[in-house]
Amino acid sequence: MINGTAPLHKLSQYRDIYVIVAVLLVVIMMVLPLPPFMLDILLACNISLSLLVLLLSMNIREPLEMSVFPTLLLLLTLLRLSLSISSTRLILLHAHAGNIIKAFGQFVVGGNYIVGFIIFLILVVVQFIVITKGSERVAEVAARFTLDAMPGKQMSIDADLNAGLITEAEARQRRRQIQREADFYGAMDGASKFIKGDAIAGIIIVLIDFIGGLLIGMFGRGFDFQQALNTYTLLTVGDGLVSQIPALLVSTATGIIVTRAASDNNLGHELNIQLMSSPKTLLVTSAVLMVFAVVPGLPFVPFFVLSGLFGLMGYGLLREQASTESTAAADHARQELEERRQPESVLSLLQVDMIELEIGYSLIPLVDSEQGGDMLDRITMIRRQCALELGIVVPVIRIRDNLQLPPNSYIIKIKGIEVGRGQLMPNHFLAMDAGNVTERVPGEPTKEPAFGLDALWISEEHREQAEINGYTVVDSPSVLATHLTETIRSHAHELLGRQEVQTLLDSLRSDYSAVINELVPNLMTIGEVQKVLQNLLREQVPIRNLVTILEALADAAPISKDLDYLTDYVREALARQLCRQYADDDLLQVLTLDQQWETVIAEGIEQTERGNIVSIDPRLLQRLFNALKQTLDSTALVQPVILVSPRIRLALKRLTERYFPGLAVMSYNEIAPEIQVQTIGMVKWPHED
Repeated sequence: MINGTAPLHKLSQYRDIYVIVAVLLVVIMMVLPLPPFMLDILLACNISLSLLVLLLSMNIREPLEMSVFPTLLLLLTLLRLSLSISSTRLILLHAHAGNIIKAFGQFVVGGNYIVGFIIFLILVVVQFIVITKGSERVAEVAARFTLDAMPGKQMSIDADLNAGLITEAEARQRRRQIQREADFYGAMDGASKFIKGDAIAGIIIVLIDFIGGLLIGMFGRGFDFQQALNTYTLLTVGDGLVSQIPALLVSTATGIIVTRAASDNNLGHELNIQLMSSPKTLLVTSAVLMVFAVVPGLPFVPFFVLSGLFGLMGYGLLREQASTESTAAADHARQELEERRQPESVLSLLQVDMIELEIGYSLIPLVDSEQGGDMLDRITMIRRQCALELGIVVPVIRIRDNLQLPPNSYIIKIKGIEVGRGQLMPNHFLAMDAGNVTERVPGEPTKEPAFGLDALWISEEHREQAEINGYTVVDSPSVLATHLTETIRSHAHELLGRQEVQTLLDSLRSDYSAVINELVPNLMTIGEVQKVLQNLLREQVPIRNLVTILEALADAAPISKDLDYLTDYVREALARQLCRQYADDDLLQVLTLDQQWETVIAEGIEQTERGNIVSIDPRLLQRLFNALKQTLDSTALVQPVILVSPRIRLALKRLTERYFPGLAVMSYNEIAPEIQVQTIGMVKWPHED
C-alpha cells in the first residue's frame, strides 16, 4: 500500500505547476488549431468543470469556503473563449467541429432550424439578461455593503477585546475574517464582469459562425444556400449550446454564491428546512390548488395531483412535529426525574452578587419599563458615570423584588451584605432644604438617604410651589439613583478585585505593554497592585489615570514593597489631579494641624507585620476629634481638606476616616506647583486637660 500511494503523493506535490501549465495551454489554444477529437475531449472537460463548480457552490455553508472562486471564474471564462475560438476555426475551415457540437446541434434543431435557432436565442437571453445581470448587481451591492460594514465590525471586535469577551488571538482571527470577506466580495464584484463579457462574446461568436459559415459555404465550398444553411445552422447552434450551457452553469453558481448568507448547512438542507417548516402553509396551499382543480375550464388532473402532493406533505409534517413534541416532552420529563434522583448541586447557591438592589413590591414600577420605569436606563448611566469618574468598571447590578421588605423600602447590598437602606414614595417628590427656603410646604418629613439631609415628601400639586419657595425637588427614581451612586463611590474599593484589576491591565496592554510587562509580575503581583488601587479608591481618588499610577509604581516598587509607601508615592504622582479635585480654580483652601498634634501622631506610628498602625492615648484621640470638629464647624467648608506633613498623612486619614469620612487629608508633597494654598483654620492643641 505504501509503494502504491508513494507515486500519487509525489505527483500531488506539483499541483501548482499543473495549474500553471493548464493556464498556458488554454492561452496557446487560442492560436494553435486543435483536431476535432481533442476539441471533443476539452469540451467535455469544460462541461464537467462547470457542473462541478455548480454543485460545490450548492454545498458550501458560507461564501469564503470558495474564496478562490473569482480567480476560478476568470480561468473558466478563458477556457470557454479558447474553446469557442478553436471550434470557430474548425467550423469555418472544415465545416466540422467534432461530435459533441454536432450532437448538440442535432438534438436542439431536431429538423427545424428556425425553432432550434429560437431556442438557442432564448437560452442566450436567459443567460445574459436574467442570471448574469442579477449576479452582477448582487455582487456589486454585497461588495458595497461589506466595505461599509467593516468599520462597525472592527469597532465591535475592539469592544469585545477590551471587555475581555475574546482573546487577542480570537480578535486577530475575526479581523482576518472581515478582511477576507471584503477582499472576496470586492473580487466578486469585478469577476462578475467576466460573465457579462463572456455572454456578449458568445453572441458575437455565434453570429460570426453563422454569417461567416454561410459565406464560406456558398462561395468557398460551392454549397447551395439550403445546404450551407443546414450545415452551418446546425454547427452554429451546437457550438453556441456547448459554450452557453457551461456558462449558464457557472453564472448560476456565481449567483448562488453571492446570494448565500452564512449558515450551518448547505443550500439543499436549508431549502428543505425553511420551505417545509410550516405544515399549515402546505395544507392551505393544498386547499387552494383543489379549488383550482374544480374551477370549470382549468385542467383537473394537474391541480388535483399537486393538491394531493402538498396535502400529504403537510399531513406528514404535522405528524412528524407531533411525534417530535411528544418525544421532547418525554425526554424532558425523564430528565427532570433523573435530576430529582441526583444529589442537588448547591454550587450556584454559593455565588454572591457584587452589587444587589432589593426593592419592595410598590417600587417595582420604577424598574419595569413596561410600566414607564426608567431605573434600568439610569443604572446604565450610573455605571458609565462611575467609569468616567472613578476609573473602574462597576459590575452588573442585580435588581430583585423582596416581598419581605416594606412596600416602599429598598436595600443596597455589597457582596450580599446590606450597606444602605431607604424608603421612597412613588408618584411623590423629595423636597430638600438647601438653606434658601423662604416658606415651608406641606409634606411628610423624612431623611434624604444618600446624605442624611432633612427633607419632605411632597405630592405633584405642591412641586411647583416648593421650587418657588427655594426647595431642591427631585423625583423618586433620582433619589434612588443618587443613593446608589454614592454607595458605589464609598464602597468602590470593595468592588475592585484581582480579576477586575487584571481586566484593566489587559485593556491597556496593547498600547502600554512596556510599563505593564515591567511592573507585573516582575516587581509587583496583581494582588499588590490591587491593594494600592484600593487604597486610592478608599480615599475617593479616581484611578482612571491608570498609566500614571502604573508608571509611579514601576518607579517606586524597586525601592520598597511597603504598600503604604507605594500608595503615598502614587498620590504624589497624581498631585495635579488631587489638587484639581479639591481646589476652586487654582486656589486650594485647607486646614492645618498644630505641630504638637503632628508630633503625637508621628510618635504613635508603629510598624508591624501587617503594616503601620497608629497607637494614641484614647483621651488624646478624643481631644483631637473634638478640636477637629470645632475647626470644621467654624469654617463650614463644602469639601474640607487638611494639609499635614507626608510622614503622618496616612496615619491621620486612618484615624479620622470613620468619624470624618468626608475629610480629605493631603500632604505638602501632593500640592501641584501652580496651585495656591490658603490656610483658613488650624486644629489647635488643647490648652486645658
